[in-house]
Amino acid sequence: MVASVGITYRTVNLRDPAKPDSFTPTVRRLLAGEFDEGPAYSTYRRRGTTDWLLIHTLDGRGSFGSGISADPGVTTLISPGTLQDYGTARDRWHFLFAHFHPRPDWLPLLDWPSVAPGILQLQPSPTAAERITSALSEAVRHQDSVLPQGELLSFNALEAALLWCDTQNPKAAQLDDRLLRAIECVDRNLRADLSVAVLARTSTLSVSRFAHLFRTQLGVTPQQFVERRRLDAAARLLELTTRPISAIATDVGFANPLYFSTRFHTHTGHSPTQYRRQLGSTLLP
Repeated sequence: MVASVGITYRTVNLRDPAKPDSFTPTVRRLLAGEFDEGPAYSTYRRRGTTDWLLIHTLDGRGSFGSGISADPGVTTLISPGTLQDYGTARDRWHFLFAHFHPRPDWLPLLDWPSVAPGILQLQPSPTAAERITSALSEAVRHQDSVLPQGELLSFNALEAALLWCDTQNPKAAQLDDRLLRAIECVDRNLRADLSVAVLARTSTLSVSRFAHLFRTQLGVTPQQFVERRRLDAAARLLELTTRPISAIATDVGFANPLYFSTRFHTHTGHSPTQYRRQLGSTLLP
């Protein structure tokens, strides 16, 4: 058992018809942790809990009864008040978990496909599963932080995990993982060469296939997307900094300040100078 955040779970046999209730944690906002359990691990709560329970399998296999299994990469969500009858399905179950009370604006992020009453499940792509693992690991790490902001940092990391889950929810708008890699490439360095050919290589697609898929899913061409990202970043810098306009143009990937000004005017209806004067000045400290 690792990162058990101070909770001892009493284990029982899933096949025992007279199962006693396992310990039920008290959760104020969030309780996150990581368990790496052997074949004897199981939990049974006939009335469930008042919180939501998220379980993301890293290795081995878990079982939620009624033939519902959780293999590596699978993310399971149990709604409040649902019978909790889960445990190791084979020799080992390694998973991250979070008991949490969601903010009201999170509720759309919890509308997953149901595999049993009160049990919801997603099977993220490998790329998304890595992002979910990373975010939940951050939630666990901040859970034990001595910083007074630790709980909020943990809560924010859980929200990031739920947002990554939402990218894999068939009920929500989904984005092809290959396009996601391209978008992350854009956001990492706006000053880089972000030509269609470069982004297509990042996505492991041909240029023509990448351009077609990108426009189909995002409604704009890759070139339009990159330019919008650069201009939006420039607008934030104009609002919140006093950097020279030519420096901002370079920072967001425009080699020619005059061309930047022309495109910025088309994008916002203002020149960079007008934009800073009319909008940015009210936000500067």
